Amino acid sequence: MRIGLIAGPWIPVPPAGYGGIERVVDSLARGFAAAGHEVLLAVPSDSECPVPRVSGMRISEPAALGTTLSELSHVIRAYRGMRGVDVIHDHTAAGPLYPHRPSSVPVVTTIHGPLTPSAADVYRAIGRNASIIAISRDQVSHAPDVPVARVIHHGLDLSTVPRGAGQGGYVCFVGRMCPDKGVTEAIAVARKAGFPLRIAAKMREPEELRYFREVVEPLLGPNEEFMGEIGDAEKYALMGGAFAFLNPIQWSEPFGLVMIEALATGTPVVGTPIGSAPEIVEHGTTGYLASLADLPALLPRAAALSRAACRASVQERFSSDRMVAEHLDLFAQILQQRMPLGDSDPRTVHENQIQDSLTPGA
Repeated sequence: MRIGLIAGPWIPVPPAGYGGIERVVDSLARGFAAAGHEVLLAVPSDSECPVPRVSGMRISEPAALGTTLSELSHVIRAYRGMRGVDVIHDHTAAGPLYPHRPSSVPVVTTIHGPLTPSAADVYRAIGRNASIIAISRDQVSHAPDVPVARVIHHGLDLSTVPRGAGQGGYVCFVGRMCPDKGVTEAIAVARKAGFPLRIAAKMREPEELRYFREVVEPLLGPNEEFMGEIGDAEKYALMGGAFAFLNPIQWSEPFGLVMIEALATGTPVVGTPIGSAPEIVEHGTTGYLASLADLPALLPRAAALSRAACRASVQERFSSDRMVAEHLDLFAQILQQRMPLGDSDPRTVHENQIQDSLTPGA
């Protein structure tokens, strides 16, 4: 297959720090190429993912994160460069609704955010002309009438994540600096349980900086260390040295890539059973999920859980190989359904379409 991949305009692929979607797109691009498929990637021009990329894209715009006009401009350039592909996998919200995308090429899109009422309206409209991937069963449950073709959990390349021994004597928290992620709850749980807490958090937006200054910073005491935003090597060292990863989320997070990153280092996850957490953490085996009131008592028990089992759970259930294979299976199914009778290879269909367009009178 010739697969077009589109990510948003705000963060390079792969990301240097924060960027869950971009991390997933990078894994997919590399995985598709390793499986023998041709990949064309439309991403910011300062990206370093080692596959062919659409030319003419702008540099990443982190200061404009989430803005509509930057995404629309990016989408226009991305689809302009999507030539000669069999299927397009678009990770933006605007792209699948772009009216000038090639009608002969099927588009698949992934829902990366929560299915709020507004988001559900958007994806119901998208579902009329594109196939939709969800990233957890919990995500789908919030708008079951959105036409989801398949639920595909995120995956991680374990070769990029070193194992940790968990002998640092602390617990850790990694996330965005916002109330939803539960950083203040993590401080309260660790303090009540009597363990040092190390905190790493993305903190770039004005509201994130304000939340830190006004709410989180005044709570920090001698047993809490704030490390700011850190890169992958530091993050995995932090996670691997912790005997538990605290994830007391306060919202229905659609997936939570950080949980499988912690498990990949061998560190059990202790958190609240909200959103996709029960789909990721095996209670009593790879961590504990409970109410905030119960977490302090469960935290020391995490140290006795098997770190080998935590890493094995990622290998068995959340590997990048599994994620890539499930996407390729869906793409093949979509192309098979669009084939004229007698054709059996997506490449044959694509070549026939090109030949038809060159035939006089066609």
